[in-house]
Amino acid sequence: MIQRFVRTTVLCAVCVALAASAQIGPSEPARADAARLMNELMAGSVPVGGPFILTDQDGHLTGPEEWRGKVSLLYFGYMFCPDACPTALSDIGAAIEALGALGARVQPVFVTLDPQRDIPKLRGDYVRSFNLRFLALSGTEDEVRRVALAYKVFYEKVPLAGSDHYLIDHTSFTYVLDSKGQYVGYFPPGTSASRMAEQLRRLLAEES
Repeated sequence: MIQRFVRTTVLCAVCVALAASAQIGPSEPARADAARLMNELMAGSVPVGGPFILTDQDGHLTGPEEWRGKVSLLYFGYMFCPDACPTALSDIGAAIEALGALGARVQPVFVTLDPQRDIPKLRGDYVRSFNLRFLALSGTEDEVRRVALAYKVFYEKVPLAGSDHYLIDHTSFTYVLDSKGQYVGYFPPGTSASRMAEQLRRLLAEES
């Protein structure tokens, strides 16, 4: 079941990711980078994910090794994201709620792509508005980039004309790690909370 889940969601996610990037208008090299990362993911030619350590909103070092025994939902985004991030995090929170008691076996994780602006206190308040179990992780720019690239996440800063502000163009997937911290697939943007809950129920049953 998990292998079919991985293949179908990857194919859907490629189309959605490139469409989302085009809305902000990235450069051709940026589009090429996004396509390369997705191709690597689809082909299975390189490993996806892997162990890492970042800092949560309470100042604790954590990573997949610390979440063993739970299925983890990993989302890369940023707090100033106007639409994709709050929508995805809301769906993750709703999926966990829909699982009822099983939700205690799911660890939701937000990794900021904007460590400069997403300071710890703000990150904690932000993610806990979606689900109290959320961890909000950050690190140095280099640390965050290493983790993002390991999961084939494309992102780049997009300056807003006439100001010092910027948005971050990024792919918007929810990665699934099993109870051993291994990557097993992801949900593409727009996956409903009910669909997530259905797939998570099956994965949790397989891991029991």
